[in-house]
Amino acid sequence: MNASMYQQRRAALAAQLGPKGIAILPTAPEQQRNRDTDFLFRADSYFYYLSGFAEPKAWLVITGDGKTTLFCQPKDLEREIWDGIRVGPDAAPATLGVDAAYSVDALDEHLPGLLDGCDAVWYPFATHKGLETRVDGWLNSLRVRVRYGTLVPEQVRDLCGPLDEMRLIKDAYEQDTMRRAAQISAEAHIRAMQLSARMLRAGQEVREYHLDAELLHEFRRQGSQYPAYGSIVAAGANACVLHYRADAAPVRDGELVLIDAGCELDGYASDITRTFPANGKFTGPQRTLYDLVLASQNAAVAATKPGARFTDPHDATVRVLAQGMLDVGLLDKNTVGTVDDVIASRAYFQFYMHRTGHWLGMDVHDCGAYTEPSEIGNTSERRDALTGQTLISRPARILQPGMVLTIEPGIYVRPAPGVAEQFHNIGIRIEDDALVTATGCELMSRGVPVDADAIEALMRA
Repeated sequence: MNASMYQQRRAALAAQLGPKGIAILPTAPEQQRNRDTDFLFRADSYFYYLSGFAEPKAWLVITGDGKTTLFCQPKDLEREIWDGIRVGPDAAPATLGVDAAYSVDALDEHLPGLLDGCDAVWYPFATHKGLETRVDGWLNSLRVRVRYGTLVPEQVRDLCGPLDEMRLIKDAYEQDTMRRAAQISAEAHIRAMQLSARMLRAGQEVREYHLDAELLHEFRRQGSQYPAYGSIVAAGANACVLHYRADAAPVRDGELVLIDAGCELDGYASDITRTFPANGKFTGPQRTLYDLVLASQNAAVAATKPGARFTDPHDATVRVLAQGMLDVGLLDKNTVGTVDDVIASRAYFQFYMHRTGHWLGMDVHDCGAYTEPSEIGNTSERRDALTGQTLISRPARILQPGMVLTIEPGIYVRPAPGVAEQFHNIGIRIEDDALVTATGCELMSRGVPVDADAIEALMRA
Protein backbone atom coordinates (compact mmCIF):
# COMPACT_ATOMS: atom_id res chain seq x y z
CA MET A 1 0.00 0.00 0.00
CA ASN A 2 1.04 3.60 -0.55
CA ALA A 3 1.18 4.87 3.03
CA SER A 4 2.25 8.36 1.97
CA MET A 5 -1.00 8.88 0.04
CA TYR A 6 -3.03 8.26 3.18
CA GLN A 7 -0.67 10.43 5.23
CA GLN A 8 -1.30 13.30 2.82
CA ARG A 9 -5.06 12.86 3.15
CA ARG A 10 -4.85 12.86 6.94
CA ALA A 11 -2.71 15.99 6.87
CA ALA A 12 -5.23 17.72 4.60
CA LEU A 13 -8.02 16.82 7.00
CA ALA A 14 -6.03 17.89 10.07
CA ALA A 15 -5.54 21.34 8.56
CA GLN A 16 -9.34 21.77 8.58
CA LEU A 17 -9.86 20.72 12.20
CA GLY A 18 -8.28 23.79 13.75
CA PRO A 19 -5.05 23.69 15.79
CA LYS A 20 -6.87 22.27 18.83
CA GLY A 21 -9.39 20.14 16.98
CA ILE A 22 -9.55 16.35 17.17
CA ALA A 23 -11.26 13.85 14.88
CA ILE A 24 -12.47 10.41 15.98
CA LEU A 25 -13.40 7.86 13.32
CA PRO A 26 -14.24 4.16 13.71
CA THR A 27 -14.28 1.63 10.93
CA ALA A 28 -17.45 -0.28 10.09
CA PRO A 29 -18.78 -2.86 12.55
CA GLU A 30 -18.81 -6.51 11.65
CA GLN A 31 -22.30 -7.67 10.69
CA GLN A 32 -23.70 -11.06 11.65
CA ARG A 33 -25.25 -12.94 8.71
CA ASN A 34 -26.82 -15.84 10.56
CA ARG A 35 -26.29 -18.01 13.63
CA ASP A 36 -22.49 -18.09 13.77
CA THR A 37 -21.21 -16.46 10.56
CA ASP A 38 -20.64 -12.85 9.57
CA PHE A 39 -21.05 -11.03 6.30
CA LEU A 40 -17.78 -10.45 4.46
CA PHE A 41 -16.22 -7.45 6.18
CA ARG A 42 -15.80 -4.17 4.34
CA ALA A 43 -14.09 -1.22 6.00
CA ASP A 44 -15.97 2.06 6.49
CA SER A 45 -15.34 4.25 3.43
CA TYR A 46 -14.25 7.32 5.41
CA PHE A 47 -11.94 5.21 7.56
CA TYR A 48 -10.39 3.43 4.59
CA TYR A 49 -9.99 6.72 2.69
CA LEU A 50 -7.79 8.04 5.50
CA SER A 51 -5.91 4.87 6.42
CA GLY A 52 -5.95 2.17 3.74
CA PHE A 53 -6.48 -0.22 6.67
CA ALA A 54 -9.01 -2.99 6.07
CA GLU A 55 -9.11 -4.81 9.42
CA PRO A 56 -12.23 -4.67 11.62
CA LYS A 57 -12.40 -3.26 15.16
CA ALA A 58 -10.21 -0.24 14.43
CA TRP A 59 -10.36 3.50 15.20
CA LEU A 60 -8.47 6.55 13.93
CA VAL A 61 -7.83 9.65 16.01
CA ILE A 62 -6.40 12.67 14.17
CA THR A 63 -5.46 15.91 15.93
CA GLY A 64 -5.20 19.40 14.50
CA ASP A 65 -1.40 19.32 14.74
CA GLY A 66 -1.39 16.46 12.22
CA LYS A 67 -0.75 13.55 14.59
CA THR A 68 -2.58 10.26 13.95
CA THR A 69 -3.22 7.51 16.48
CA LEU A 70 -4.56 4.11 15.40
CA PHE A 71 -6.36 1.71 17.69
CA CYS A 72 -6.46 -1.80 16.23
CA GLN A 73 -6.72 -5.44 17.20
CA PRO A 74 -3.65 -6.75 19.04
CA LYS A 75 -1.67 -9.66 17.72
CA ASP A 76 -3.29 -12.95 18.76
CA LEU A 77 -1.73 -16.07 17.30
CA GLU A 78 -4.71 -18.28 18.12
CA ARG A 79 -7.28 -15.94 16.51
CA GLU A 80 -5.01 -15.33 13.53
CA ILE A 81 -5.14 -19.06 12.75
CA TRP A 82 -8.88 -18.67 12.25
CA ASP A 83 -9.31 -15.13 10.95
CA GLY A 84 -6.04 -14.15 9.27
CA ILE A 85 -2.89 -12.22 10.10
CA ARG A 86 -3.28 -8.92 11.94
CA VAL A 87 -0.95 -5.95 11.55
CA GLY A 88 -1.01 -5.25 15.27
CA PRO A 89 -0.12 -2.04 17.14
CA ASP A 90 3.66 -2.58 17.08
CA ALA A 91 3.91 -2.81 13.28
CA ALA A 92 1.16 -0.30 12.46
CA PRO A 93 3.25 2.92 12.57
CA ALA A 94 5.78 1.62 10.05
CA THR A 95 3.17 -0.14 7.90
CA LEU A 96 0.50 2.57 7.81
CA GLY A 97 2.50 5.73 8.47
CA VAL A 98 0.61 6.61 11.67
CA ASP A 99 2.35 8.29 14.59
CA ALA A 100 1.22 5.89 17.30
CA ALA A 101 -0.84 2.73 17.65
CA TYR A 102 -2.44 0.93 20.56
CA SER A 103 -4.66 -2.06 21.13
CA VAL A 104 -8.32 -1.27 20.56
CA ASP A 105 -8.88 -2.69 24.03
CA ALA A 106 -7.14 0.43 25.38
CA LEU A 107 -9.41 2.88 23.53
CA ASP A 108 -11.32 4.02 26.63
CA GLU A 109 -8.07 4.40 28.52
CA HIS A 110 -6.44 6.71 25.96
CA LEU A 111 -9.31 8.78 24.50
CA PRO A 112 -9.92 11.09 27.49
CA GLY A 113 -6.27 12.05 27.50
CA LEU A 114 -6.30 12.75 23.77
CA LEU A 115 -9.43 14.88 24.15
CA ASP A 116 -8.08 16.90 27.09
CA GLY A 117 -7.15 20.41 25.92
CA CYS A 118 -8.96 20.21 22.58
CA ASP A 119 -11.57 22.84 21.75
CA ALA A 120 -13.61 20.85 19.17
CA VAL A 121 -14.25 17.16 18.70
CA TRP A 122 -15.19 15.98 15.21
CA TYR A 123 -16.83 12.68 14.34
CA PRO A 124 -19.19 11.52 11.56
CA PHE A 125 -22.78 12.23 12.54
CA ALA A 126 -25.50 9.61 12.11
CA THR A 127 -23.24 6.97 10.54
CA HIS A 128 -22.22 4.71 13.45
CA LYS A 129 -24.82 3.54 15.93
CA GLY A 130 -23.77 4.40 19.47
CA LEU A 131 -20.84 6.64 18.49
CA GLU A 132 -22.40 9.81 19.93
CA THR A 133 -22.99 8.05 23.25
CA ARG A 134 -19.41 6.78 23.27
CA VAL A 135 -18.04 10.28 22.69
CA ASP A 136 -20.32 11.68 25.40
CA GLY A 137 -18.87 9.13 27.81
CA TRP A 138 -15.31 10.23 27.11
CA LEU A 139 -16.26 13.89 27.49
CA ASN A 140 -18.05 13.21 30.77
CA SER A 141 -14.95 11.50 32.14
CA LEU A 142 -13.13 14.79 31.51
CA ARG A 143 -15.85 16.98 33.01
CA VAL A 144 -15.58 15.31 36.40
CA ARG A 145 -11.93 16.36 36.48
CA VAL A 146 -12.23 20.04 35.52
CA ARG A 147 -11.31 21.08 39.09
CA TYR A 148 -7.93 19.43 38.45
CA GLY A 149 -7.32 21.52 35.33
CA THR A 150 -8.70 19.37 32.51
CA LEU A 151 -10.07 21.24 29.49
CA VAL A 152 -13.17 19.80 27.81
CA PRO A 153 -13.91 20.41 24.11
CA GLU A 154 -16.74 22.94 23.86
CA GLN A 155 -17.79 22.09 20.28
CA VAL A 156 -18.99 18.90 18.63
CA ARG A 157 -18.79 19.00 14.82
CA ASP A 158 -19.70 16.72 11.93
CA LEU A 159 -16.63 15.15 10.34
CA CYS A 160 -18.64 14.20 7.25
CA GLY A 161 -18.55 17.82 6.03
CA PRO A 162 -14.81 18.18 5.34
CA LEU A 163 -14.40 14.53 4.36
CA ASP A 164 -17.25 14.70 1.84
CA GLU A 165 -15.61 17.67 0.13
CA MET A 166 -12.26 15.90 0.02
CA ARG A 167 -13.73 12.70 -1.42
CA LEU A 168 -15.80 14.54 -4.04
CA ILE A 169 -12.71 15.42 -6.10
CA LYS A 170 -10.90 12.26 -7.17
CA ASP A 171 -7.10 12.35 -7.41
CA ALA A 172 -5.07 10.58 -10.09
CA TYR A 173 -4.87 7.33 -8.09
CA GLU A 174 -8.61 7.27 -7.55
CA GLN A 175 -9.32 8.03 -11.21
CA ASP A 176 -7.05 5.20 -12.37
CA THR A 177 -8.67 2.76 -9.94
CA MET A 178 -12.15 3.74 -11.10
CA ARG A 179 -11.16 3.38 -14.76
CA ARG A 180 -9.96 -0.15 -14.04
CA ALA A 181 -13.14 -0.97 -12.10
CA ALA A 182 -15.26 0.32 -14.99
CA GLN A 183 -13.29 -1.74 -17.50
CA ILE A 184 -13.74 -4.93 -15.48
CA SER A 185 -17.47 -4.23 -15.20
CA ALA A 186 -17.74 -3.50 -18.92
CA GLU A 187 -16.18 -6.85 -19.77
CA ALA A 188 -18.58 -8.56 -17.36
CA HIS A 189 -21.56 -6.96 -19.15
CA ILE A 190 -20.20 -8.14 -22.50
CA ARG A 191 -19.86 -11.66 -21.15
CA ALA A 192 -23.49 -11.69 -19.94
CA MET A 193 -24.81 -10.30 -23.23
CA GLN A 194 -23.04 -12.89 -25.30
CA LEU A 195 -24.06 -15.76 -23.04
CA SER A 196 -27.73 -14.80 -23.33
CA ALA A 197 -27.70 -14.88 -27.12
CA ARG A 198 -25.54 -18.00 -27.28
CA MET A 199 -27.78 -20.04 -24.97
CA LEU A 200 -30.97 -18.96 -26.73
CA ARG A 201 -29.50 -19.82 -30.12
CA ALA A 202 -28.65 -23.26 -28.75
CA GLY A 203 -32.22 -23.73 -27.53
CA GLN A 204 -31.19 -23.75 -23.89
CA GLU A 205 -33.23 -22.37 -21.01
CA VAL A 206 -31.85 -19.05 -19.77
CA ARG A 207 -32.57 -17.64 -16.32
CA GLU A 208 -31.60 -14.32 -14.80
CA TYR A 209 -29.22 -16.09 -12.44
CA HIS A 210 -27.26 -17.48 -15.39
CA LEU A 211 -26.39 -13.94 -16.44
CA ASP A 212 -25.73 -12.86 -12.86
CA ALA A 213 -23.23 -15.71 -12.55
CA GLU A 214 -21.32 -14.39 -15.58
CA LEU A 215 -21.04 -10.97 -13.97
CA LEU A 216 -19.75 -12.35 -10.68
CA HIS A 217 -17.28 -14.65 -12.43
CA GLU A 218 -15.74 -11.82 -14.44
CA PHE A 219 -15.58 -9.49 -11.44
CA ARG A 220 -13.57 -11.98 -9.41
CA ARG A 221 -11.57 -13.30 -12.35
CA GLN A 222 -10.11 -9.84 -12.83
CA GLY A 223 -9.37 -9.14 -9.17
CA SER A 224 -12.41 -7.23 -7.97
CA GLN A 225 -13.07 -7.91 -4.31
CA TYR A 226 -16.87 -7.87 -4.58
CA PRO A 227 -19.81 -6.29 -6.41
CA ALA A 228 -20.29 -2.62 -5.63
CA TYR A 229 -23.99 -3.32 -5.00
CA GLY A 230 -26.56 -6.05 -5.54
CA SER A 231 -26.65 -6.66 -9.28
CA ILE A 232 -29.89 -5.98 -11.14
CA VAL A 233 -30.58 -8.56 -13.85
CA ALA A 234 -34.13 -7.94 -15.01
CA ALA A 235 -35.72 -9.82 -17.91
CA GLY A 236 -38.84 -8.64 -19.70
CA ALA A 237 -41.34 -6.79 -17.51
CA ASN A 238 -38.98 -7.04 -14.52
CA ALA A 239 -36.95 -4.22 -16.11
CA CYS A 240 -39.78 -1.85 -15.15
CA VAL A 241 -38.96 -2.47 -11.46
CA LEU A 242 -36.20 0.03 -10.76
CA HIS A 243 -34.45 -1.86 -7.94
CA TYR A 244 -35.21 -5.39 -9.09
CA ARG A 245 -32.61 -7.96 -8.05
CA ALA A 246 -31.25 -10.82 -10.11
CA ASP A 247 -33.59 -13.74 -9.50
CA ALA A 248 -34.83 -16.85 -11.28
CA ALA A 249 -37.16 -15.42 -13.93
CA PRO A 250 -36.76 -16.85 -17.44
CA VAL A 251 -34.96 -14.81 -20.10
CA ARG A 252 -37.20 -15.18 -23.14
CA ASP A 253 -36.46 -14.89 -26.83
CA GLY A 254 -37.81 -11.56 -28.08
CA GLU A 255 -37.64 -9.74 -24.72
CA LEU A 256 -35.18 -7.18 -23.45
CA VAL A 257 -32.82 -7.71 -20.51
CA LEU A 258 -31.71 -4.83 -18.29
CA ILE A 259 -28.48 -5.36 -16.33
CA ASP A 260 -27.36 -2.76 -13.78
CA ALA A 261 -24.14 -4.07 -12.26
CA GLY A 262 -20.67 -2.93 -11.33
CA CYS A 263 -17.71 -4.25 -9.40
CA GLU A 264 -15.83 -2.70 -6.52
CA LEU A 265 -12.06 -2.58 -6.89
CA ASP A 266 -9.72 -1.59 -4.05
CA GLY A 267 -12.50 0.33 -2.36
CA TYR A 268 -13.90 2.10 -5.45
CA ALA A 269 -17.18 1.39 -7.20
CA SER A 270 -18.26 1.22 -10.82
CA ASP A 271 -21.89 1.43 -11.92
CA ILE A 272 -22.98 0.42 -15.43
CA THR A 273 -26.38 -0.32 -16.93
CA ARG A 274 -27.00 -1.81 -20.33
CA THR A 275 -30.26 -2.97 -21.88
CA PHE A 276 -30.09 -5.50 -24.69
CA PRO A 277 -32.30 -7.94 -26.63
CA ALA A 278 -32.05 -11.38 -25.06
CA ASN A 279 -31.60 -13.01 -28.50
CA GLY A 280 -29.33 -10.28 -29.87
CA LYS A 281 -31.85 -8.52 -32.13
CA PHE A 282 -34.05 -5.54 -31.19
CA THR A 283 -37.65 -5.53 -32.31
CA GLY A 284 -39.02 -2.37 -33.92
CA PRO A 285 -40.73 -0.95 -30.79
CA GLN A 286 -37.75 -1.90 -28.62
CA ARG A 287 -35.37 -0.13 -30.98
CA THR A 288 -37.57 2.97 -31.09
CA LEU A 289 -37.49 3.42 -27.33
CA TYR A 290 -33.86 2.36 -27.02
CA ASP A 291 -32.71 4.99 -29.52
CA LEU A 292 -34.75 7.60 -27.63
CA VAL A 293 -33.04 6.77 -24.32
CA LEU A 294 -29.62 6.79 -26.00
CA ALA A 295 -30.35 10.20 -27.55
CA SER A 296 -31.26 11.52 -24.13
CA GLN A 297 -28.04 10.14 -22.68
CA ASN A 298 -26.01 11.78 -25.45
CA ALA A 299 -27.64 15.09 -24.57
CA ALA A 300 -26.77 14.57 -20.91
CA VAL A 301 -23.15 13.70 -21.76
CA ALA A 302 -22.83 16.91 -23.76
CA ALA A 303 -24.11 18.85 -20.74
CA THR A 304 -21.57 17.27 -18.37
CA LYS A 305 -18.60 19.63 -18.27
CA PRO A 306 -16.80 21.94 -15.86
CA GLY A 307 -18.82 25.01 -14.99
CA ALA A 308 -22.14 23.27 -15.64
CA ARG A 309 -24.54 22.49 -12.82
CA PHE A 310 -25.11 18.97 -11.53
CA THR A 311 -28.73 19.27 -12.66
CA ASP A 312 -27.88 20.22 -16.25
CA PRO A 313 -27.51 16.60 -17.49
CA HIS A 314 -30.87 15.72 -15.96
CA ASP A 315 -32.57 18.72 -17.54
CA ALA A 316 -31.08 17.80 -20.93
CA THR A 317 -32.26 14.21 -20.53
CA VAL A 318 -35.81 15.20 -19.59
CA ARG A 319 -36.22 17.51 -22.58
CA VAL A 320 -35.17 14.81 -25.07
CA LEU A 321 -37.28 12.12 -23.38
CA ALA A 322 -40.32 14.37 -23.11
CA GLN A 323 -40.18 15.26 -26.79
CA GLY A 324 -39.66 11.62 -27.70
CA MET A 325 -42.65 10.51 -25.64
CA LEU A 326 -44.77 12.94 -27.63
CA ASP A 327 -43.27 11.84 -30.94
CA VAL A 328 -43.84 8.09 -30.42
CA GLY A 329 -47.26 8.52 -28.84
CA LEU A 330 -46.53 7.52 -25.26
CA LEU A 331 -47.95 10.92 -24.33
CA ASP A 332 -50.92 12.44 -26.17
CA LYS A 333 -50.05 15.99 -27.19
CA ASN A 334 -53.77 16.81 -27.30
CA THR A 335 -53.92 16.03 -23.60
CA VAL A 336 -50.53 17.09 -22.23
CA GLY A 337 -49.60 19.88 -24.66
CA THR A 338 -46.13 20.85 -25.84
CA VAL A 339 -42.78 19.59 -24.62
CA ASP A 340 -42.55 22.59 -22.28
CA ASP A 341 -45.96 21.71 -20.89
CA VAL A 342 -44.85 18.10 -20.36
CA ILE A 343 -41.78 19.27 -18.44
CA ALA A 344 -43.70 21.82 -16.37
CA SER A 345 -46.41 19.33 -15.41
CA ARG A 346 -43.94 16.44 -15.08
CA ALA A 347 -46.22 14.33 -17.26
CA TYR A 348 -43.10 12.40 -18.34
CA PHE A 349 -42.90 11.04 -14.77
CA GLN A 350 -45.20 8.16 -15.73
CA PHE A 351 -42.36 6.70 -17.80
CA TYR A 352 -39.24 8.32 -16.29
CA MET A 353 -39.32 8.73 -12.53
CA HIS A 354 -35.71 8.97 -11.33
CA ARG A 355 -32.84 11.41 -11.57
CA THR A 356 -30.23 11.08 -14.29
CA GLY A 357 -27.23 10.56 -12.06
CA HIS A 358 -25.47 10.55 -8.70
CA TRP A 359 -21.94 10.93 -7.39
CA LEU A 360 -19.76 7.83 -7.70
CA GLY A 361 -16.65 6.90 -5.76
CA MET A 362 -15.90 4.68 -2.78
CA ASP A 363 -19.66 4.31 -2.33
CA VAL A 364 -21.86 3.62 -5.34
CA HIS A 365 -24.03 6.53 -4.22
CA ASP A 366 -21.04 8.52 -3.10
CA CYS A 367 -20.83 11.34 -0.60
CA GLY A 368 -20.71 15.01 -1.58
CA ALA A 369 -23.13 17.91 -1.54
CA TYR A 370 -25.47 18.31 -4.48
CA THR A 371 -25.91 22.01 -3.77
CA GLU A 372 -23.23 24.63 -4.45
CA PRO A 373 -21.54 25.50 -1.11
CA SER A 374 -20.74 29.05 -2.21
CA GLU A 375 -24.44 29.70 -2.90
CA ILE A 376 -26.04 27.79 -0.04
CA GLY A 377 -27.94 30.86 1.16
CA ASN A 378 -29.66 31.46 -2.18
CA THR A 379 -33.05 29.82 -1.88
CA SER A 380 -36.24 29.89 -3.89
CA GLU A 381 -39.62 28.25 -3.58
CA ARG A 382 -41.35 26.14 -6.19
CA ARG A 383 -44.53 24.12 -6.30
CA ASP A 384 -44.20 20.46 -7.20
CA ALA A 385 -46.53 19.80 -10.12
CA LEU A 386 -47.36 16.24 -9.02
CA THR A 387 -47.70 16.54 -5.24
CA GLY A 388 -48.66 20.18 -4.89
CA GLN A 389 -46.08 20.59 -2.15
CA THR A 390 -43.99 23.73 -1.83
CA LEU A 391 -40.31 22.85 -2.11
CA ILE A 392 -37.22 24.87 -1.21
CA SER A 393 -34.65 24.95 -4.00
CA ARG A 394 -30.97 25.88 -3.79
CA PRO A 395 -28.48 26.27 -6.64
CA ALA A 396 -27.14 22.93 -7.83
CA ARG A 397 -23.47 21.99 -7.51
CA ILE A 398 -21.09 23.42 -10.10
CA LEU A 399 -19.17 20.58 -11.78
CA GLN A 400 -15.38 20.60 -11.48
CA PRO A 401 -12.64 18.41 -12.99
CA GLY A 402 -12.12 15.31 -10.86
CA MET A 403 -15.76 14.83 -9.94
CA VAL A 404 -17.28 11.50 -11.00
CA LEU A 405 -20.99 11.01 -11.60
CA THR A 406 -23.24 8.54 -13.35
CA ILE A 407 -25.36 9.42 -16.38
CA GLU A 408 -28.34 7.05 -16.43
CA PRO A 409 -31.53 8.01 -18.26
CA GLY A 410 -34.25 5.44 -18.74
CA ILE A 411 -37.78 4.74 -19.82
CA TYR A 412 -40.19 2.27 -18.21
CA VAL A 413 -43.51 1.46 -19.83
CA ARG A 414 -46.03 -0.43 -17.75
CA PRO A 415 -49.38 -1.39 -19.25
CA ALA A 416 -51.84 1.46 -18.72
CA PRO A 417 -54.89 2.96 -20.44
CA GLY A 418 -53.87 4.91 -23.50
CA VAL A 419 -50.42 3.31 -23.75
CA ALA A 420 -49.84 1.47 -27.03
CA GLU A 421 -49.57 -2.27 -26.45
CA GLN A 422 -46.43 -2.57 -28.58
CA PHE A 423 -44.53 -0.70 -25.83
CA HIS A 424 -45.96 -2.58 -22.85
CA ASN A 425 -43.46 -3.98 -20.31
CA ILE A 426 -40.43 -2.44 -22.01
CA GLY A 427 -37.90 -1.13 -19.50
CA ILE A 428 -34.69 0.50 -20.73
CA ARG A 429 -31.85 2.21 -18.87
CA ILE A 430 -28.40 3.17 -20.15
CA GLU A 431 -25.81 4.15 -17.55
CA ASP A 432 -22.18 5.21 -17.79
CA ASP A 433 -19.59 6.51 -15.34
CA ALA A 434 -18.44 10.02 -16.24
CA LEU A 435 -15.27 11.71 -14.98
CA VAL A 436 -15.45 15.48 -15.36
CA THR A 437 -12.34 16.69 -17.21
CA ALA A 438 -10.96 20.12 -18.09
CA THR A 439 -12.91 20.18 -21.35
CA GLY A 440 -15.94 17.94 -20.83
CA CYS A 441 -16.22 14.43 -19.46
CA GLU A 442 -14.60 11.03 -19.93
CA LEU A 443 -16.97 8.06 -20.08
CA MET A 444 -14.92 5.46 -18.27
CA SER A 445 -17.41 2.64 -18.84
CA ARG A 446 -17.69 2.64 -22.61
CA GLY A 447 -15.71 -0.57 -22.86
CA VAL A 448 -19.13 -2.13 -23.35
CA PRO A 449 -21.03 -0.92 -26.45
CA VAL A 450 -23.99 1.39 -26.14
CA ASP A 451 -25.11 1.88 -29.74
CA ALA A 452 -27.89 -0.54 -30.72
CA ASP A 453 -26.12 -1.72 -33.89
CA ALA A 454 -22.91 -2.32 -31.93
CA ILE A 455 -24.78 -4.33 -29.30
CA GLU A 456 -26.34 -6.52 -31.98
CA ALA A 457 -22.95 -7.05 -33.62
CA LEU A 458 -21.40 -7.95 -30.27
CA MET A 459 -24.11 -10.49 -29.54
CA ARG A 460 -23.67 -12.13 -32.93
CA ALA A 461 -20.02 -12.78 -32.14
